[in-house]
Amino acid sequence: MIDKILIANRGEIALRILRACRELGIKTVAAHSEADRDLKHVRLADESVCIGPASSLESYLNIPAVLSAAEVTDAVAIHPGYGFLSENADFAERVEECGFIFIGPRAETIRIMGDKVAAIKAMKKAGVPTVPGSDGSLGTDDKTNLEIAQRIGYPIIIKASGGGGGRGMRVVHSEAALLNAITLTRAEAGAAFNNDVVYMEKYLGNPRHIEIQILADEHGKAIHLGERDCSMQRRHQKVIEEAPAPGITKEMRARIGGRCAQACIDIGYRGAGTFEFLYQDGEFYFIEMNTRVQVEHPVTEMVTGVDIVKEQIRIASGEGLSIQQSDVIMRGHAIECRINAEDPVNFMPSPGTITAYHTPGGPGIRVDSHIYDGYYVPPYYDSMIGKIISYGDSRQAAIARMRIALSELVIEGIKTNIALHQELIRDAAFAVGGTNIHYLEKKLAEKNA
Repeated sequence: MIDKILIANRGEIALRILRACRELGIKTVAAHSEADRDLKHVRLADESVCIGPASSLESYLNIPAVLSAAEVTDAVAIHPGYGFLSENADFAERVEECGFIFIGPRAETIRIMGDKVAAIKAMKKAGVPTVPGSDGSLGTDDKTNLEIAQRIGYPIIIKASGGGGGRGMRVVHSEAALLNAITLTRAEAGAAFNNDVVYMEKYLGNPRHIEIQILADEHGKAIHLGERDCSMQRRHQKVIEEAPAPGITKEMRARIGGRCAQACIDIGYRGAGTFEFLYQDGEFYFIEMNTRVQVEHPVTEMVTGVDIVKEQIRIASGEGLSIQQSDVIMRGHAIECRINAEDPVNFMPSPGTITAYHTPGGPGIRVDSHIYDGYYVPPYYDSMIGKIISYGDSRQAAIARMRIALSELVIEGIKTNIALHQELIRDAAFAVGGTNIHYLEKKLAEKNA
C-alpha cells in the first residue's frame, strides 16, 4: 500500500481524499495556494506545502510546483481529485516519469478519452452505443460536410473534440446555418482548447443525462457500480444528481454497465471512471468518458456501499479490485444537491466570509464540505462550497430527507443557491422523476419571464 499521498487539489474533494487516506493509514501532504492556507484539509494533513499564489495557473495548474512539492515531502503518489490537473495527460505522464504514482488512468488513456473523436471511435470498437454522427473529425470540404449533416438529419450539433463542461458546441437546425456554425465552432475551439478539431452529431431534443460509474484494476478486471441521473442542469453544469436513475431497469443497467466494464478491459483502463450518456426513447448514446473521480460520486457510494476513493488508492497501489460484479447490489436511493456560493437570481459568484454555518443531520444525511464558521470563500476558484447527500429506502424517502436537510442548512455572510434547491426538491416534475437536461433551463427562463 502507498504510504504517503500528495493531494493536488482543494476544497471538499481534497478533504474527501484526506479522510480516505486516514482510514487506510496513509500519510497526507496538502499542496495549497497562498489563498488556501486556512482550508480544513490543509490544517488536518500531516504536512502542507504552499505551491504558489492564489491564481490556479500559478498553483494548482502549475505542474513543476506540484511535482516539487511531492519531491520535497517524499510523497509516493499524487491524487489529483477532479478539475485542475486531474485529466491532464501531460501531468499524468510527468508524474510517472518523475517516479511517483499517479492515482488515475495511464496518460495514453487520458489522451484518448480527452479527445472526443478518438473516444467515440474507441467506444464504437468496444460495442458501446454512440450518437449517430460524422464518425470522425470534420474536414474543410463544404460539400462533404453538408452531405454528412443531411445523412444524420437535422437538427445536428457541432462539437469541439477537446471541449468540455458545455463549452465548444453549437446546435444547427438548417442547412443554411451549417457551414458558418462549423467555422465559428472551429475558431472558438482553437482559441479555448488549443485544438480546432470539430465533429458532428445528431442533436437529441429531450435527452436525459445518465452516467455509469466504473472501477478497473491493473489485472484486467473491471466492474460497474450502476448509474446516476444528472439531468438537472443549468448551462451544462450539474445541479442535482441521484442514484439509481428513475426508470432504468435492472436489465438495462446490467446491459449498458456490462458494456462499459468490458470497454475498460478492452482499452486497458485503470482506476475510477465515468461513462456519460444521453438517454432518450429507451436508448443510451455515449458522449464522453471522465477519467477521474466525479463530484457526484457520493450518491453511488451511498447506494452500493463501495468507497470509490479508497478503491482508487488501492488500485493505484497495484491491488486487484476488492469486489466482484456480483457483490455490487444497489439498495435504496440517494440524492445530491451541489451547494454553491452564488447569487440565487443571476448566479454570479458570491465570495466572502461565512458568518454563520450550521450543517443538517439526522438519518441518511451526508455532508461533504470544507467550509466552517468564519471561513473566507475566495473569489479565485469554482463556486461550489459543498454537497448535501440524502439517502433513503426509496426515492420518496430520499426526497423527504433532502427537504428537511435543506431546511436545516444555514450559511450566512454570503449568497448561496440553497433556495433554488429547496424549490427543485418540491418541484412536481422532479418528484415524478425523469426530467430531461433542458428542464431546469426552461423552468428558470419561465420564472424570469
